[in-house]
Amino acid sequence: QVQLVESGGGLVQAGASLRLSCAVSGRTFIRYVLGWFRQAPSQGREFVAAISWNGTRTRYADSVKGRFTISRDNAKNTVSLQMDTVESEDTAAYYCAASDYSSRFITSDPVKYRYWGQGTQVTVSS
Repeated sequence: QVQLVESGGGLVQAGASLRLSCAVSGRTFIRYVLGWFRQAPSQGREFVAAISWNGTRTRYADSVKGRFTISRDNAKNTVSLQMDTVESEDTAAYYCAASDYSSRFITSDPVKYRYWGQGTQVTVSS
């Protein structure tokens, strides 16, 4: 069993930075691809970024590429999302998720992520 708890959300002005963190518990934490998704009101869950088990490979949605950075610390059982130059379109609930679907492929399909956190709200004011 894996549990994920997000933190770091809040209200931020457009152009500013924000860092989200996710604490992950579970003995097999290191085996999982960890990802971030977001969901705006009346929208589906959207892939944001994901990182391989050892942190050497990452994948980003085109909408955040160059602005967001995902990282993980396996010693501290955490995964983070550094959000720079945020835009009003980044306003959403952000979810941390863990996938054991593949050790070779970083999937962006939310269906392939087995465990989810409760989410943290990010609101960007323009």
